[in-house]
Amino acid sequence: MTNIIEVKHVSYKYDVEDHHYTLDDVTFHVKQGEWLSIIGHNGSGKSTTVRLIDGLLEAESGEIIISGDILTPSNVWEKRRQIGMVFQNPDNQFVGATVEDDVAFGLENQGIPLEEMTQRVHEALELVGMSDFKKREPARLSGGQKQRVAIAGVVALRPSIIILDEATSMLDPEGRLELIRIVKEIKEKYQITVLSITHDLDEVALSDRVMVMKQGKIESISSPAELFMRDDLQDLGLDQPFTAKLVQELSDKGLAIPLRYFTEEELEEALWALLSNK
Repeated sequence: MTNIIEVKHVSYKYDVEDHHYTLDDVTFHVKQGEWLSIIGHNGSGKSTTVRLIDGLLEAESGEIIISGDILTPSNVWEKRRQIGMVFQNPDNQFVGATVEDDVAFGLENQGIPLEEMTQRVHEALELVGMSDFKKREPARLSGGQKQRVAIAGVVALRPSIIILDEATSMLDPEGRLELIRIVKEIKEKYQITVLSITHDLDEVALSDRVMVMKQGKIESISSPAELFMRDDLQDLGLDQPFTAKLVQELSDKGLAIPLRYFTEEELEEALWALLSNK
């Protein structure tokens, strides 16, 4: 797979007179169709990183390459059309009087013909399960429904990249799981690249790789399974997964189970296999 995003030695600070860099010589890449989660404490540089990628901020030094082209002031609007962002609070993104008006808004701005626009709005709302709400006012929806509409508005634009900036953080556990499931379906259906800033274990678990940021630098990049077996997860702002805790406790009690991360289904199968062999 080719790299759709390349960040090379990027540094940024909000105050030019400040000696402290919010991002300090950051380098990483994201492959086409990959899901990269970005985690770290507040102030670690996560949101600054995605805002630089989306062209909302301009790097002081280094290069950002989107789909093979270096991001510049002259092509930033063209590149931004390839990226859809979903923020923490969907209310900040609504502009339409109804759900379907809101999803259509970005398409109108791009001059999409009416027939195609209608089809795209219909498909996007179907995909996120919000077709029955198309005539409703966005303000009257629940938090999870609002985020689904926000995602529909992004999907209708057919971006190559979706950025979730703590998009699930205001939802209850059931709403978070539902939204993550929808994003996974969209990613697989359209081979969209996903970047998600998150503290949610389920969201991290679905990603292909996890990038840990600390004080403006990249602390590590690993698979979710490798990350979940670290003993310093709380220092990174994450809880240890239930299965990782259970595996450690079972191992401490003498059960011959590999010290690695298991999903709940994988752990169930591993325990059945161990018990069957006794």
